[in-house]
Amino acid sequence: MSWYNSPIMKVKLYDTTLRDGAQTEGVSFSVEDKIKISKLLDSMGIHYIEGGWPGSNPKDIEFFQKAQNIPLSNATIVAFSSTRRANVQVEKDKNIEALVESGTKAVAIFGKSWDFQVTQALKTTLEENLAMIYDTLSFLKSKGKEVIYDAEHFFDGYKANPEYAIKTLMEAERAGADLICLCDTNGGCLPNEIAGIIDEIKKHLKVPLGIHAHNDSDCAVANSLVAVERGVVQVQGTANGYGERCGNANLFSVMPALKLKMGVDCMSYENLSKLSEVSRHISEIANLPLNSGQPYVGRSAFTHKAGIHVSAVMKNPETYEHMKPELVGNERRVTVSELSGISNLVFKAQSFGVDMKKDSPHVRGLLNKLKQLEHEGYQFEEGEASFEMLVKRAMGEFKLPFEWNRFEVKTVKGKNKKTVVEAKVEVKIDGKIIKAKGKGNGPVNALDEAVRGALMKKFPAIDDIKLVDYKVRVLNSKDGTGAKVRVLIESRDEAREWGTVGVSANVIEASWLALVDSIEYKLMMEGVK
Repeated sequence: MSWYNSPIMKVKLYDTTLRDGAQTEGVSFSVEDKIKISKLLDSMGIHYIEGGWPGSNPKDIEFFQKAQNIPLSNATIVAFSSTRRANVQVEKDKNIEALVESGTKAVAIFGKSWDFQVTQALKTTLEENLAMIYDTLSFLKSKGKEVIYDAEHFFDGYKANPEYAIKTLMEAERAGADLICLCDTNGGCLPNEIAGIIDEIKKHLKVPLGIHAHNDSDCAVANSLVAVERGVVQVQGTANGYGERCGNANLFSVMPALKLKMGVDCMSYENLSKLSEVSRHISEIANLPLNSGQPYVGRSAFTHKAGIHVSAVMKNPETYEHMKPELVGNERRVTVSELSGISNLVFKAQSFGVDMKKDSPHVRGLLNKLKQLEHEGYQFEEGEASFEMLVKRAMGEFKLPFEWNRFEVKTVKGKNKKTVVEAKVEVKIDGKIIKAKGKGNGPVNALDEAVRGALMKKFPAIDDIKLVDYKVRVLNSKDGTGAKVRVLIESRDEAREWGTVGVSANVIEASWLALVDSIEYKLMMEGVK
């Protein structure tokens, strides 16, 4: 049972990833990207999806044209714009005209609540700003639109001039706004301020309230939750907290907090279980790495490394987990490192299908081997395939069906001044030495070609392997060009994805070690003997 008895029956979720989230540095969504994200958000039961500002750019105009044909089951697409321009009739404002032509059932209008913004940014009078709010919202209501009014900079405006800030909201209510969303646009408010101001505002208004928080003080999620506690019925935010500067309230943290911790009806448990998958999918579309430490959905959100933690989690996960990871579509992970204890090894071995007990004679030797390898620079948190083979070899469950004899790599610059890398590989299969050559645009590419040439005939399964990522990290940069490097290789076939690791003072050797581990792992998973 939730500790918090919500006074609200339902909270609506409003996603602005396609507009506010698109302002993230380095992000540029295509129209097709926006359609994909809309479908993903709809699949989770998001109530409103803000598609963009149809009067601002051709891309958003095209999106709204295509959005009319997107088969959505849950979400309402929202078009966004500002109040009419100062001293311009609302019927003649091009932005408002584009908003109406966007064809959406719902619109979101932002207007100024802070007197400072009115006089400094809009360069108009406080009275004209009130008229801009009323005229715009009443006009859109006359067009049959559901109107959400975003009171921009509201909390800063209230702290500076509460009387005027409240007047702006009362004009929006008088104009027929269906909901007024209070915005912490600069992201500088703390939860206690949000709570106190909302309590005061509710004394003056009857219209439902929402919250739109930015994360410049790292309080956007907390501010959103406390606003719900104080009675707001809509929460605006973005997927993974994307947005300008420090981002917006992360809806993917807000949703599980509302549903699981506050008992608020905002989505179904079934849809909540899609959270991690959708979060990662959107990060791929945005071409941004998902923060591994992101609450609820990050890869490390339910990962345990310290031996004493793992020992406790194996007895009861609640000892170091605030909730079941499956509820948000995530999973419990245990990593192995020099900090690991026997519990980590046993947990990992069992996850690999190896029946290892704490009193197994192999455990102590494996633990010592692990610590030695990590001392040399190995890291198995992203190279779990290498570690799985280490465990299975130690337990006698995997033996390579051939021997690696030698490899050679050289770089040649031809007459055309183009650089070509050549590799040679020798392996011993069934007592015979097999030699193969490979060429590529780099040593890993050339070695990969040579290895495939040597093994393909006997082990055709390796043809399915695709190398999808390659990372090099210098481990002790103070040693200059003599420093050790760690190479991580990510590979994939039609059924799975895996990571392998190699360490050496020679970057080519480190790459070779990670590469052959990738090949060996594929053969092990195929049951080759």
